[in-house]
Amino acid sequence: MRRSCRSGLVLTMKCPICHKEVKLDDPYMPFCSDRCRIIDLGNWASEKYVISTPVERHPEQEEED
Repeated sequence: MRRSCRSGLVLTMKCPICHKEVKLDDPYMPFCSDRCRIIDLGNWASEKYVISTPVERHPEQEEED
C-alpha cells in the first residue's frame, strides 16, 4: 500500500481479485470495480472461501497447560 498525503502520493491498495491498484476513497473499495466485488461475493456464495473454526482442545491438554 502506498501512503503519504504530505508528499502527494495517493493512498492505494491492491484489489484482492485482479490485483489492480485501488484508491482508498474509491466507491468499490477494497475492490477496483463492481465486477470484482460480484466475483468475490460469488466466491463466498459458492463456499470457495471458508472461515476456519478454532482448534478444539482435549481436556488432557488443558490440565497440562
